[in-house]
Amino acid sequence: MRNEKEYRPYHPHQVFLLPPSPDDWLPEDHLAYFVSELVDSLDLSAIEAPYEDELRGAPPYHPAMMVKILMYAYCKGVYSSRRIATHVQEDVAFRVLAAGNAPDFRTINAFRLRHLATLSGLFGQVLELAQQAGLVSMAHVALDGTKLEANASKHKAMSYAYMQQEEERLKALVAEMFRRADEIDTAEDALYGPDKRGDELPEELRTRAGRLARIRAAKAALEAEAKEKAAAARAAQEAKAAEAAAEGRPPRAGKPPRETPADRAQYNFTDPESRIMKDADGAFIQGYNAQLAVDAAHQIIVAADVTAQAADAPHLAPMTTAILENTRQTPQRLSADAGYFSEDGLNAVVTAEIDPYIATQRQKLRTQAGRAVYTMRKAIVEPVFGQIKGARGFVRFLLRGQVKVRGEWALVTTAHNIHRLFAARRRVEPVLAQAMR
Repeated sequence: MRNEKEYRPYHPHQVFLLPPSPDDWLPEDHLAYFVSELVDSLDLSAIEAPYEDELRGAPPYHPAMMVKILMYAYCKGVYSSRRIATHVQEDVAFRVLAAGNAPDFRTINAFRLRHLATLSGLFGQVLELAQQAGLVSMAHVALDGTKLEANASKHKAMSYAYMQQEEERLKALVAEMFRRADEIDTAEDALYGPDKRGDELPEELRTRAGRLARIRAAKAALEAEAKEKAAAARAAQEAKAAEAAAEGRPPRAGKPPRETPADRAQYNFTDPESRIMKDADGAFIQGYNAQLAVDAAHQIIVAADVTAQAADAPHLAPMTTAILENTRQTPQRLSADAGYFSEDGLNAVVTAEIDPYIATQRQKLRTQAGRAVYTMRKAIVEPVFGQIKGARGFVRFLLRGQVKVRGEWALVTTAHNIHRLFAARRRVEPVLAQAMR
C-alpha cells in the first residue's frame, strides 16, 4: 500500500481568527522598519505645516507615511510614481509602511513635487545622524562626478546655427501660407463650412507657426545665456586686471568675451536646461553632471550636486564649500582626479586648510605617500556611483529642469546614506532612540 506524503498545512483561503499584526509580516531587522524609525526621528514640520493651515477638503494622507514610502522606494531603486503605487498594493514591506493606506500614483507624484525642496533638506538631517553615530571621520573625502541622462532625448536638441536656418525657412513658409490664405478669402464659406467663422488658421500653418515661435524662444534663451556668460567673463577679467595693478604687474591680455552664441551651442526643447555631454563610455547623451563627495570611513555622502556644466573643474570650489557647510567640519584630505584641477578650485581647497590630492592632467602625484592617498580615491567614491547606478538602477532623471533634478538627486543620495546607516544600525539605533525622545 502506497503511503501518502505528508505536507505542512496549506490553506490559502482560511480566514485568520485574529487580525494579523504588520509587525509580524517582516523580519524585525528589515530595512522597512529601519526607514520607519529613521523618518520618525526626523523633523518633518516643514512638510506638515501646509496641511496644518488648510482645513478644507478631505483629510490628506499623513506626511510621515508618504515620506516613508518615498524614502523606502528610493532605497529599493523604485523611482517611478506608478511603480511605487503598484508596490504599495503588492509589496509587503511597502504595505507595512503604508499601514493600510494606498495612495495612487498621482497622489505620490504630487506629494513629491510639492515638497521636493523640503524632501531635499532631509539629506542634511540624515547626514547629521551619521555624524552623531560616528560614521563620518572627515579624514579623507573623495570627489567625483558622473554623467546621467536627462528626461529628454538628444534628438530633440538643435544647434544655434540650425535654428537660424530653420527660422528663415519657416518664416518663408509661414509667409507663403498667409499669402495663399489671402487668395482664398472669397471662398471661405465653401472651404471651412457653415460651422466655422472662416478665419481659423489651417492646422499646417498653426504647426509651422508654433515651431517658428519655439525656435525664436530657444534662440533668445541661447543669446541671453551668451550675454550672461560674457558679462561674467568681463567681470573676472576686470578683477584680475585690478589685482595685477595692485601688485604692480601688467594685466594679462585676454580675448574679449563672446557676446553671441557659438554655432554649435545646443538647446533641447524637452528639457532646455540639460546639455549634450560625453559619458564615461565616450557616448554623447542629453544629460546632467551629477557630483558626489564621499567620506572614506563608511562611504557616507557628505555633499552632492547636479549641474548642466559638463566639465568637472568648475565644481571643485562649490563642492568644497558644500562639504564644509553640510558637515560643519573641515576634512583633512580631499582627493579628486585630473579633471578637477584648476587654479581657482585649488585655491578654494587650500584656503579652507584642506590638504589636496589632485592629479594635474595625466600626471599623478609624485611622492609615494601622495600616490598612496590618491589611489584610495577610486575605492572611496566610485563604488558609491556603482551602488546608485548599478545596484539601485538610477541612470536617468525622471524630472526636468535643474531645480527639480537637483532635488531628485538629493533623494537618491539620501537613500544611499540610509543604506549606509542601516549597515551600521547597531551604532545608529541609540542615536535614533535619543532623537525620538
